[in-house]
Amino acid sequence: MISHISCVIIVKDAQNTIADVLNALKPFNDIVLYINNSTDKTKDIAKKYKNVTIIDGIFNGFGITKNEASKYTKNSWILSLDADEVISEEFIQNLKKIDLDKNNLYTIDRTNYYKKTPIKHCWGNDIIVRIYNKDITNFTDTKVHEKIIKKNLNIIHIKGEVKHYPYSNISDFIIKLDRYSTIFAQDNVGKKSSSPLKAILNAYFSFFKTYFLKKGFLDGYAGLIIAFSHMATNFYKYMKLYELNRELSKNIKK
Repeated sequence: MISHISCVIIVKDAQNTIADVLNALKPFNDIVLYINNSTDKTKDIAKKYKNVTIIDGIFNGFGITKNEASKYTKNSWILSLDADEVISEEFIQNLKKIDLDKNNLYTIDRTNYYKKTPIKHCWGNDIIVRIYNKDITNFTDTKVHEKIIKKNLNIIHIKGEVKHYPYSNISDFIIKLDRYSTIFAQDNVGKKSSSPLKAILNAYFSFFKTYFLKKGFLDGYAGLIIAFSHMATNFYKYMKLYELNRELSKNIKK
């Protein structure tokens, strides 16, 4: 068992992926599953795992919520995963060989999938920081696109892979684009300007960049879905922000 590293996962409605995620984490004896307003069977599935501690909490944006969830761990070293990320056995074996250093952050290769198909162009693969010491650093407080604060820490790569399954069907795209665009607008109201023209231009460029510049068309029909989702997300991000800014301006004038 891996006893010196705690795994933290924040989750909402992840019944399609959470079993695969937790099965891969059986070598860890401390997993904190921070659940916020799930309405599916996520909690029932998680209860079957003896190494999982379930915390019912409030979602205040990704960065803040991940930092809150880490407070419930037994260890200072944190492996941060999303509820749709499955780590490989190779990564676990290489992790066991490493003497963790507080001056370091540790990264892993991530392969992104739509359903069970790897997406090579729209998203491609990326290298992400996933292990850190919470006594030294934590996540930024941003509500979306949160990152572990690097400060003056060294970056060490661990060989292995985490498979990322963010979308199991088209409806998942619709649900997430609505959620993320709302968070963006709420986080930037009164801070950033927006307009219908800005929403249209950002949406158009997002589709063009994803489908043509990144050659998303080579990802087949999934590439079209992803490019259109990026377009819709950007459109609603800036339209929701425009609407909130208008309402804020009206309230100030009253």
